[in-house]
Amino acid sequence: MGKGKPEERIILGIDPGTNITGYGVIKVSGNVPELITIGAIDLSKFGDHYLKLKHIFDRTIGIIDEYHPDELAIEAPFYGKNVQSMLKLGRAQGAAIAAALSRSLPIYEYAPRKIKMSITGHGAASKEQVAAMLTNILKYKGPEMKLDATDGLAAALCHFFQAGTVKSEKSYTSWKDFMNKNPGRVR
Repeated sequence: MGKGKPEERIILGIDPGTNITGYGVIKVSGNVPELITIGAIDLSKFGDHYLKLKHIFDRTIGIIDEYHPDELAIEAPFYGKNVQSMLKLGRAQGAAIAAALSRSLPIYEYAPRKIKMSITGHGAASKEQVAAMLTNILKYKGPEMKLDATDGLAAALCHFFQAGTVKSEKSYTSWKDFMNKNPGRVR
């Protein structure tokens, strides 16, 4: 970039879910984040889990092709007692990751508590608290942010806040890199 012009990058944030997958796209010029778009992929009309995964993949590709992000920040599935729910969330995350890898996007993964902590200063913050802080930080004055979408936007902003510090808990730049860093997850 030219002298004096701040570096610009676009970050796509995704919160994968099996009924709703939230996303947000921000543009960063220097150290100023700006909201480009926020939305949710509604998966409730798909009865089949595999069709949901295909839709997550297809819509993520569409978002990438429309906004041309430089990086993907994604919320990691949280560990719960229901193994089936965790498995489905992991698959949803995998569909979004596969879409990003197919477009050669670097991927950064963040735990839900880390995302909430970076936005609100409190790792157990509610969705409403996160949404209110996002509105403040991004100086957003449009219609109220839908809570299903704010976690995706929060992941993007969390990644922005990590610049210059530890990047993320996990990051991948290609399928080969993913397989090398996760030998037990790939057969």
